[in-house]
Amino acid sequence: MPIYPLPQFEADLKAQQEADRKVYDALKAPKTMVVRFGAMKLVGEFPYDGSAKPGCGSKIVVRTHRGTEIGEMLTSTCPNSGCSKSVSRKEMLGYIENSGGRDYPFFTEGRVLRVATMEDMDKQAKLEQTRHELKMNARMHAERIGLEAKIVDAEPLLGGERIMFYYMAEDRIDLRALIDALGAEHRTRIEMKPVGARDEARLTADYEKCGQHCCCKNFLKVLKPVSMKSAKDQKATLDPLKISGRCGRLMCCLRYEDQTYDELKKRLPRRKSRVGTPEGDGTVMDGQILTQLVLVRLDLPDETGKIKEVAVPVENLAPPVNAVAPALPPMQMPMDRRGPRPAGPGGPSGPGGSPRDQRGPRPPQQGQPQQDRGQRGNQPTDQRGTRPSRGPNQGGSSNQPGNADQGGGRPPQPREGRPPQPRPPQNLPPQIQQDIPDMDDIETDVGDDFGPEIQGPNDGGPQSGPGGHGGGPGSAGRRRRRRRRGRGGGGGGGNQDGTPKP
Repeated sequence: MPIYPLPQFEADLKAQQEADRKVYDALKAPKTMVVRFGAMKLVGEFPYDGSAKPGCGSKIVVRTHRGTEIGEMLTSTCPNSGCSKSVSRKEMLGYIENSGGRDYPFFTEGRVLRVATMEDMDKQAKLEQTRHELKMNARMHAERIGLEAKIVDAEPLLGGERIMFYYMAEDRIDLRALIDALGAEHRTRIEMKPVGARDEARLTADYEKCGQHCCCKNFLKVLKPVSMKSAKDQKATLDPLKISGRCGRLMCCLRYEDQTYDELKKRLPRRKSRVGTPEGDGTVMDGQILTQLVLVRLDLPDETGKIKEVAVPVENLAPPVNAVAPALPPMQMPMDRRGPRPAGPGGPSGPGGSPRDQRGPRPPQQGQPQQDRGQRGNQPTDQRGTRPSRGPNQGGSSNQPGNADQGGGRPPQPREGRPPQPRPPQNLPPQIQQDIPDMDDIETDVGDDFGPEIQGPNDGGPQSGPGGHGGGPGSAGRRRRRRRRGRGGGGGGGNQDGTPKP
């Protein structure tokens, strides 16, 4: 059922149509046209000498450097023509320069023949329907010959002068056999054009993830490479599946705002640089490109003693008052949670003091009474007490001098690199000697296994007690080291009266 305008609007509609007709009659036919043609969306400026007045988007028949084909009028470069959307030639050349320059697919060799008729459009539609069959036939011939090439698309021209085949190949290949086979079958000229991944998407893709036609198929002519730097600057996800287009490469739209991001990024100060803020000087920690905010860590702490970080707009930044950040007061290290530990008589830094001696009382072991480690931790092993002497020259070395009272032990000598340590009092009560456990009592059992004949060079001395061990200061430590290395043991065991044990 047809729809008719209301009577009150019918008069206005007729008046508008009459005005449009007068404007169209006043226009002249264009002298030059900008035409888009071919499957690769090539662009050319061709002259026109017809009397028709096509507008933007009109289908026209053009003769290009490839042959006769159907094109689409974009605009005209002469004034007062077409749909009054013409541009000057200077504006067109400026657009081409900004869109790729010499890489822009722009041609001037050709001319516009006529506005496409109904017969031209029907013939072009039939050719479009045969493109898939031509592509599959070319793939069959390539597989039969053994060529490692992928036939992407086929494009027959309206005039039948040639058929364009687009292919992809990793290496250079010889296509003469394939061209001869296709030429003999179709009886026309065959032209093979290599393409890349982005050109393949331009030929075969339709819609992108955004819901629009692919930019390469719609209006992009120069497909420049896109770097991962653009995605990082724009804070886009770095997942390849989300930032890749139909061609498998990074999406071309990442380049649209790349220049804007570069200009905004130059306004932000670098990280670790010094800036001034309304709250004081600070150090730049981070920045946001789009919002133009800078995260600054202030130099001075707030009332609670914490270092404050503030977000400041770029406009509010100023040169710092101090070029170098002021030194903060040293932080006091917290004390040990276990509290102060008792130190030995020598103190932490005194003679014989060590961190091990400051751990506090050690729990008693099984079979041993609890004792204060501070009383014995600062004394050498051989100076913990005096023991009855075994007699003259008993347990002493046969090749070292001695007297009747000291049993042949050599005098104490300080070790290299260590300060001499004071000797403890010689005469201690017997009850203290019984309370202090000695490692020598344990080592005597080891020495007894070897017999009384096996004695070290420093065995025996003025402080030999029950068990026969003695010697100068440090002799017990040397005996233990020799036993670890398997070089021998201490002196043999003895009885209380100093006689050797059987």
